[in-house]
Amino acid sequence: MIEKLSRFAEGKKREIEEKLSSGDLSPDEMRELGKEYSKAEKVNELVQRIRETEEFLKLLREDGEDPLEIEKYEKELERLLRELFLFISPDAGDRAVVEIRAGTGGEEAALFARDLFRMYTRYAEKKGWDVEIADLHETDLGGIKEVIFFVTGESAYSLLRYESGVHRVQRIPVTESGDRIHTSTATVAVLPEIGEEEIEIKPEDLKIETFRASGHGGQYVNKTESAVRITHIPTGIVVTCQNERSQYQNKQTALRILRTRLYQLQKQKLEEEISKKRRAQIGSGERSEKIRTYNFPQNRVTDHRINYTTYRLKEILDGDLDEILEKLVEHDIESNLEVLLGVQEADRE
Repeated sequence: MIEKLSRFAEGKKREIEEKLSSGDLSPDEMRELGKEYSKAEKVNELVQRIRETEEFLKLLREDGEDPLEIEKYEKELERLLRELFLFISPDAGDRAVVEIRAGTGGEEAALFARDLFRMYTRYAEKKGWDVEIADLHETDLGGIKEVIFFVTGESAYSLLRYESGVHRVQRIPVTESGDRIHTSTATVAVLPEIGEEEIEIKPEDLKIETFRASGHGGQYVNKTESAVRITHIPTGIVVTCQNERSQYQNKQTALRILRTRLYQLQKQKLEEEISKKRRAQIGSGERSEKIRTYNFPQNRVTDHRINYTTYRLKEILDGDLDEILEKLVEHDIESNLEVLLGVQEADRE
């Protein structure tokens, strides 16, 4: 597989070099080819590091070196393979739009949505990613009905996309007077952020309304109509933003979210296999739909997609997501890498 990928990257570089030498290219085409060339070079760099690590491991095993030293390089090889897979994946990206919504469970679901928001922001902080809140609707008790935020950083979308789905919590709510354990849910959708050059939005297709931003319980927090609601008339998609201080900033943020949703809709129409992707990510919020369960009485977190359980609930809610995400990436590699390489090889031929 590594050899296939190396041949693909070399072939891609030669193909791009031929196009660049033709000289008959627009600035946009030049920029796009430059991105593709950089990606091919990155693939070659990772492939070379993987080969060197494999060779070194082979020598360590043949020489009967310390098992701990061998284990160290085995882990490094696994890390490089994960990095390579994330980089070549069709869903790779550094910019994500994350949407969290309270599901079944009333106020307790809103409090759980707040916990998830904190978990992702703490994880982003540990990874050195930037987080920008686009829209936030809180409850009187400090829970979150809905929050939309941007995350930017190396492999941010590549990793966070695994968080899409229904998250379930089992615990005694702070709103419960007895000791009965409740089950509540929150939904998470993670989409790639789309640039202006990738999706064209015609001004005549937009209906833009302004209103006063509100706080907890619907109370007005300012006297000017700074909040913005944009309706994309052809599709009926509605985006609301009130988190920024000015009407202009809210409009620009709403347009960023709209481009992402239009891109997703475009993908749904073009590719039958992901026609229900966003709906599948969000789900209905019912308790029976779940990708992960957070069980407080047992200090347990279970990811149902890979049947993986850990008893580090507090650490995970504090943003220590690397272990679970690494397992999900490994599962994805085992399931899709051969197919992915086969598709890329076929494209090259």
